[in-house]
Amino acid sequence: MRKSVPVSELRFGMYIAELDRPWTETPFRFQGFVLSTEQQLEALKKYCKSVLVDSERSTALTDAPRPGMQFFGKTVYPEKASVEQELGPARAAFTNSHALVQEALTKVRLGHTLDAERVRGAIESLTESVLRNPDAMLLFSQLREKGDYAESHSLDVSIYMTAFGRFLQLDQRQVELLGYLGLLQDIGKVRLPKELLEKRGRLTPGELARAKLHVNYSAQILRTTPGLPPELPDLATLHHERYDGSGYPNRLRGSQIGLIGSIAAIADTYDAMTVQRPYADAVAPSAAISSLYKWRDVLFDAGIVEQFIRFIGIFPVGSLVELNSGEVGVVISQNPEQRLKPRVMVIRDAKGIELRPQKLLDLSRSPKATAEESYRILRTLEQGRVPVRSDQLFMR
Repeated sequence: MRKSVPVSELRFGMYIAELDRPWTETPFRFQGFVLSTEQQLEALKKYCKSVLVDSERSTALTDAPRPGMQFFGKTVYPEKASVEQELGPARAAFTNSHALVQEALTKVRLGHTLDAERVRGAIESLTESVLRNPDAMLLFSQLREKGDYAESHSLDVSIYMTAFGRFLQLDQRQVELLGYLGLLQDIGKVRLPKELLEKRGRLTPGELARAKLHVNYSAQILRTTPGLPPELPDLATLHHERYDGSGYPNRLRGSQIGLIGSIAAIADTYDAMTVQRPYADAVAPSAAISSLYKWRDVLFDAGIVEQFIRFIGIFPVGSLVELNSGEVGVVISQNPEQRLKPRVMVIRDAKGIELRPQKLLDLSRSPKATAEESYRILRTLEQGRVPVRSDQLFMR
């Protein structure tokens, strides 16, 4: 049961279900939480006059965590570098990992085993960069020139999963495990014919059944690769399972899929929707987010979907945006306290002419587009609509 409670009457242990203002305009990382610290209480007093409290989910602070809340970890990762500082190391880590993916796919196609030591090194470097500043790696991965879909998709999903794990405050081992899984859960596709993977249009029932086998192939490959995390083969079978039991290969449902499997499924789906595939056009990030929200508690766990949307942001890092001035920019980092106002690098003027030098806007500071109006974002644009690479940013 929910009831409105003035902020002045809040008590520790109450479950804060809704605010009297949008969550995106506050510093809270999670949408819905148990009030347990003075810092949370002070923030609520600063931003809200009243909140909705869910009495059924409220608890004494000594109680054990309730079901559905265990996906929040306790590891806080301070930002150790700015986007500008971390972009170079992120590029180096990504380049090394991309070379590894190409090599791994080639080896497995030829019947060889993966080099687990090289995989470990790549995951460690990716994770270390993400833990220092996730926006830099997300920015680079989104703006690089996309190549082979299988290679690009596995690496992008790995980055989304590690960055989301950081956002959820999971411990470093769990974050690294998410990186391994994103990188390798689709490796079984090397055992499928290229014409099947790249077919345009709907697959026949027989083709679809064959395509689904890639999940089992991935698990087989990972089980025969010594030196990988022991839980990886089983986890690799989860990213196509769905909350309502309509997925494959085992038609798991609800909590049977687990936290790691749910993260893998959501990240895999989001990335697939927002990039060009052989058989489908890319959609804007905002459209992909809307679809995920619509599918909560149908295809995906609602709580994890809601946190993924908060992690991605209203305007995701690396997304192209049109400003109210007519200019086009790239979102280079989030503002956690004001999620509708990220930092934007303006790359094209209102006439579509490339800017040199570029213009960096922190929308949280309300920079002026005209004498009467501050800059604001009108909409996100489909990726690739305006050509831009990460090495073109921060140029004078």
